[in-house]
Amino acid sequence: MRYLVLSDIHANLEALEKCLGVAKGKYDRVLCLGDLVGYGPDPNAAMERTRELANTVIRGNHDKACAGITDAEDFNALARASTFWTRNAITLNNSAFLRSLPAGPVLLDGFEIVHGSPADEDEYIVGADQALPALQTLTLQTVFFGHTHHQGGFMLTRHGRFQSIRDSTLRQGPASSDPASSDPSWSDKEQRRVVLPLEDGFRYLINPGSVGQPRDGDWRAAFAIFDESKRKVEYYRTPYDLSKTQEKMQKAGLPEPLILRLAIGR
Repeated sequence: MRYLVLSDIHANLEALEKCLGVAKGKYDRVLCLGDLVGYGPDPNAAMERTRELANTVIRGNHDKACAGITDAEDFNALARASTFWTRNAITLNNSAFLRSLPAGPVLLDGFEIVHGSPADEDEYIVGADQALPALQTLTLQTVFFGHTHHQGGFMLTRHGRFQSIRDSTLRQGPASSDPASSDPSWSDKEQRRVVLPLEDGFRYLINPGSVGQPRDGDWRAAFAIFDESKRKVEYYRTPYDLSKTQEKMQKAGLPEPLILRLAIGR
């Protein structure tokens, strides 16, 4: 079974459609780790496209806020502004859909999906302080998480060594199947694919990255494909029609800093 793993779409339809186009023919089922909405200009279309394709969807913190489950008081001013805009923009049917989404973790065929962390759907796993305790308590080899908008993740080797997948494996390690991925001259206008083999005795926290709102310094849309039978994760980055998304955001009256940050992936 091959799973297309999407997370943090954030109502960015252009990024979502580009990811689906790149992944076409490469997967059997679709998983979404939450935050379908918030920030972006196409909440209804992004939700409807995801509902059409995804086999399993869990909720994120922006989904809860935009559906009125939470009050967004812990959001910064820009996130709150986009939340209030989204609440007014989404249909009653789509608002009900957001309210119906389950919290993670959700157990699938030998692995789990969460939005934030296995212990707390709203927790950010950003480094060893959060990742190491989670890895040490995993009862499964692999958990997929989102929320941070950073593609990569963390792993614990069979000898108990902690590693950041993003820093040590994707950019320069032997897991990279694309020699251009470690080349600093490689253009950010190109598509990238790197492969992480899942080794016996290791434990993994895998973040596919954000489809519509990357925050790891790379503006390109991110997703992953998990090949369960071959025990590997393929990480993808792909450019999309960024200017079209930004134009839609301007017409919608969304905050200018949210529009500008898309171009720098921060």
